[in-house]
Amino acid sequence: MAGHPKQLKLSALVALVVGSMIGGGIFSLPQNMAASASAGAILVGWAITAVGMLSLAFVFQNLANRKPELDAGVYAYAKAGFGDYMGFSSAWGYWISAWIGNVSYFVLLFSTLGYFFPMFGEGNTLSAILGASLVLWSVHLLVLRGIQQAAFINLISTIAKIVPLLLFILIAAVAFRLDIFTADFWGSGNPELGSVMQQVRSMMLVTVWVFIGIEGASVYSARAQRRSDVGKATVIGFITVLALLVLVNVLSMGIMSQPELAGLKNPSMAGVLEQVVGRWGAILISAGLVISLAGALLSWTLLCAEILFAGARDHTMPGFLRKENANHVPVNALWLSNGLIQLFLIITLFSASTYLSLLYLATSMILVPYFWSAAYALLVGIRGDGYAGNAGDRRKDLLVSAIATLYALWLVYAGGIQYLLLSALLYAPGVLLFAKAKRELGQPVFSALEKLIFAAVLVGAAVAAYGLYDGFLSL
Repeated sequence: MAGHPKQLKLSALVALVVGSMIGGGIFSLPQNMAASASAGAILVGWAITAVGMLSLAFVFQNLANRKPELDAGVYAYAKAGFGDYMGFSSAWGYWISAWIGNVSYFVLLFSTLGYFFPMFGEGNTLSAILGASLVLWSVHLLVLRGIQQAAFINLISTIAKIVPLLLFILIAAVAFRLDIFTADFWGSGNPELGSVMQQVRSMMLVTVWVFIGIEGASVYSARAQRRSDVGKATVIGFITVLALLVLVNVLSMGIMSQPELAGLKNPSMAGVLEQVVGRWGAILISAGLVISLAGALLSWTLLCAEILFAGARDHTMPGFLRKENANHVPVNALWLSNGLIQLFLIITLFSASTYLSLLYLATSMILVPYFWSAAYALLVGIRGDGYAGNAGDRRKDLLVSAIATLYALWLVYAGGIQYLLLSALLYAPGVLLFAKAKRELGQPVFSALEKLIFAAVLVGAAVAAYGLYDGFLSL
């Protein structure tokens, strides 16, 4: 789409990054983390996450500067470095992660509203699904009016949802007690938590979940007013969200013990604040979560459509996904994404899938795109692309991309074999769209190496399908 408007300023790009990362995860963070780790292990886990995710943020910043011709972030990097099928798989996995994440947000949104209106229950009653469907198609109509208008509304909602988070941090800082925080610091009094390393591994998917969206600005790089703003927005957004997440998590552990936090209902921030100030604290956090989820739904609806459109624009996705309306919105990509969200909302009426299980599945789907982005940055550094006469920058970027690549591999390991197999099951059907795009170009579907990769995906998918049938795997 050459010549489309360059309309997103730095503030809008930062809001897309922050708005994408701050959804429902931060409001459930105290319970989600305490369920599997003690205070000491949580600090170790955050240290690993800070280094790993910061290296990923720098990877996206570096690639935005070194490879300005690549305009779709995670998808474009995988294709440029490792071929068409890896590029397609990154776009496909990122897209599935985005819309499954939106399904989980709808469930959590109406579960939270159930605090005020019992008919919504846990977010999967008939009333909740009808309400979620109404919100879904309202957002759909808003996005159809244009990326710029939707991005502006996202900027406003991002500011609005940070206010209750800052208020929580201020109140929790005053109420924080060091003796509660340091009690059973390494979790030795609770054998169910396991070793410190087991605790750190168990919390990893949660930390990735709350940081998904770090690549939001790079996905929109083609729409940025200034290319240099893409890297700035990524790093500013990351540092802002990291500070909020660590403060919310650590301060909570100085107000309630690990077993007490682990037993809270979500959004667990509401329970923590209620412990300090009473019922109005729970109401404040619940209201903040509703605003936060509304903004995150908008951000991820934009990202869902954009990643499919970017893939179609250079013929890795089928041509019908390139269609735009008069407002430069990729309409077919938007309809496909929201249609599948609607389908899965209906499925939640009849399945036992919870917010947490959807969260883990959405997180596992994005690990592969993150890995290929980091690996491509490493490849760029090894080849020296764009580093003419600048050996110092090259050495620094090689180190950062190597750390990011190792971190991405660690995340695949930490996620476990169950979610790796379930990911394969979701990756496999994408080959139909990939084959259609290749036929449109009159090209063979796979190279020799890609045939081997797809065969491995098929084997994983078959094992996962049998596992779901036999019961040794579950969603």
